[in-house]
Amino acid sequence: MVRVVEQSDRRKGVLFLVSFAMLIVSLDQYIVVVALPEIARDLKYSSQTLQAVVSAYVIASSGFLLLGGRASDLLGRRRILVVGLFLYLSASLGGGLASNPIQQLAARAVQGLGGALVFPSTLALINVRFAEGEERNRALGVWAGAGAAGLVIGVLLGGVLTSAFGWRAVFLVNVPLAGLAIAAAFAIIEADAPPDRSKPFDLPGAAAITGAITLVVLALVEGPNLGWASPWTIGSLIVGVALGLAFVSIERRSSDPLLPLSMLENKWLRLAVIVGALFMATFGALLYFLSLFFQDVMRYDALRTGFAFLLPTVVVVASSALAGRAVSRFGLRAAMIGALSIGAAGALILGLTLRADAAFVLLIPGLIAVSIGDGAMFTAIFIAAATGVADRQQGVASGIVSTGQGIGASVGLALLVLIANTMTSELTGEELRMASAEGIARSVFAIGGGIVLTLLIVVRFPWPESIGTEPLPASPVEKEGG
Repeated sequence: MVRVVEQSDRRKGVLFLVSFAMLIVSLDQYIVVVALPEIARDLKYSSQTLQAVVSAYVIASSGFLLLGGRASDLLGRRRILVVGLFLYLSASLGGGLASNPIQQLAARAVQGLGGALVFPSTLALINVRFAEGEERNRALGVWAGAGAAGLVIGVLLGGVLTSAFGWRAVFLVNVPLAGLAIAAAFAIIEADAPPDRSKPFDLPGAAAITGAITLVVLALVEGPNLGWASPWTIGSLIVGVALGLAFVSIERRSSDPLLPLSMLENKWLRLAVIVGALFMATFGALLYFLSLFFQDVMRYDALRTGFAFLLPTVVVVASSALAGRAVSRFGLRAAMIGALSIGAAGALILGLTLRADAAFVLLIPGLIAVSIGDGAMFTAIFIAAATGVADRQQGVASGIVSTGQGIGASVGLALLVLIANTMTSELTGEELRMASAEGIARSVFAIGGGIVLTLLIVVRFPWPESIGTEPLPASPVEKEGG
């Protein structure tokens, strides 16, 4: 009996730790957004290069997520978690002390690499400790609540820190947080077994897929600035696609591939990849445009912008945490349909209220609805991703889904920025403010359309009645590991 209690306490400790680690890496995707104007003034960024402070993290994180997931399965999940947190700590210190854009962008890229190791290892640590079904759903609700909250809290915390201490604080705050997580990892998570040296690491496959995703995401992020028809953009896309095809060929021939292609036969994993990519292209991009609206249209300073995200933060946290229980009670299909329906309604309401003369109180109904959909979907996506996957492949499964999310975020933001900026060129002053409001509203309507598309995909998906309410056994292929 004592042993059972100790095991339960340890699992709770692991869940708290990995949720805390997830919160840390999620924070930094948007914590710098409200600090960008001050960073630009201090480090002399141009208007064309400032967005690279955000995109450097996204590009590095997206490129290495699959590698991080596979490494956690083969080399040990605690090892990869600690390495990722250490990279995160070191890069945050470097970014906070940077004296020029090159140093800062290099630090942001290393932060992205650290996040690419932390994210899949935290998810795998949960999925191998909690049984598929209601138990895992509840645990993923806590983990996802921390991750989804981190995206929104990042904007809130960034505003508070920038106003009180300056932009460097948005980097340096991660140093004690990551240090605490590293110490807790050694204390709470049992040591990994020695790596199985009989299984060679798929270095050719790792190099091919990392290069492919990095080049494709880089082209999508920088395409609006360099021009979609520029030789650099086209060349990056061509080389990225070629490396992707080479990766498929390598994996088919490898005796122990980085990504066993048989895993893609798991339809729940395929659904999670598609829905996850669309989620980040819609819900994920909304935070960026809301931050622009608060600062450029409503003329909020960094502190007021941060506090404007307080309400969405609370709703996202609650929705994410409760989503696991909703999936267990009503099923994954019903939970996704409900979340997407509410989210689409919220985007429509926001689009109608985002006007240059809008008062914040008019935005509240739309913010609440879209935040409910955001939090619930984040949890539901990773419940689907873990369904029917063998324990030894949980890391790479989470890497596949999070890679899809990174690509979706890049594609979505690139397209939505084009929509938002269609009528703003060569405008200044009040005309620019009015045009910016209209452009952001158009982008939010486009986000609503993307959420509706996601809803249609979920509705048409061939769901068995028990999915999300009863544990599903792994398929024979998955049990054997492909």
